[in-house]
Amino acid sequence: MKNLPEKTIEELVVQEEEKIARNDQGTKAAKKESLKFPIILLGALIYSVGLNCFLRPLHLYSGGFMGFAQLFEELLKRAGISFGGFNISGIFYYLLNVPGLVIAAKKMRKRFIIKTVFAVTSVTILLSLVPIPDTLVLEDRISNTIVAGLICGAGIGIILWMGACDGGMNIIGMLIIMMKGKGSVGQVSLITNIILYTIMLFLFDVPTVIYSLMYSVFNSIAADKIHTQNISTQVTVITKLEDTKPMEVEVMGRLNRGMTEINASGIFTGDPVKIFFIYVSKYETSRLKAIIRSYDPHAFIVENEGVHIDGNFLRKLT
Repeated sequence: MKNLPEKTIEELVVQEEEKIARNDQGTKAAKKESLKFPIILLGALIYSVGLNCFLRPLHLYSGGFMGFAQLFEELLKRAGISFGGFNISGIFYYLLNVPGLVIAAKKMRKRFIIKTVFAVTSVTILLSLVPIPDTLVLEDRISNTIVAGLICGAGIGIILWMGACDGGMNIIGMLIIMMKGKGSVGQVSLITNIILYTIMLFLFDVPTVIYSLMYSVFNSIAADKIHTQNISTQVTVITKLEDTKPMEVEVMGRLNRGMTEINASGIFTGDPVKIFFIYVSKYETSRLKAIIRSYDPHAFIVENEGVHIDGNFLRKLT
């Protein structure tokens, strides 16, 4: 057997090390993803409690696909079809989500679809299990409506935060944002709900529609606040490092984000510094700061959340 050239052996060693590193990263990523499922289940439970315990006793209607599911259930009851007290709105909700999931499966990542199917299934089951009280939890109708919106929005926000979706118009909203790069899931849902509640004006009394719309507004606000992937953030980094290339490569390689560099100097000390402008989602800021701190523990970092970005900015919603 011929001896391999030394360079070839070194290359084989490097390739094997890179292969091992990729396998380790894949294992860590899979473990990290698996830890998200219990949190998604928690979000589904919070949403189900908010809907069944606070909204349903008010005889109000959620927005999006869930609103249509509730509407179908109510129309069947008015037609004299009884389900023995069993809440079937969750089943209708699941059936309405099937076409949206099929469309999303063709355009979005596999891990997102798996987590979304788990989220929708969890919501469907929990809505059938969580009991609907006969009386209001809070005495005031407005308080119940606001609390219902905040609790349900928090549950949806947690699901979105974990890189999944609770289904319905939120899936469509995420697809629209990914294609256009603008808007938010809550905003898309709110616009759709306005159309839905306008239709409901012809079926129900005005107070029911107004309170349902109020619920939808607070639901959208809460969901958008927790869905940190949809909050654009400007991060300014000031460092005295002379060689920042390794840091730059790691930021761009691990986060897939660009950086703008400015050479400057401190007014008081006159020391040369480098200023970096980086635009990420709020969800990515902790990872970004960890990278920066690993190279320069004394770096000056400023975060500005909720900035408006118009241009070629990649929104990582999943």
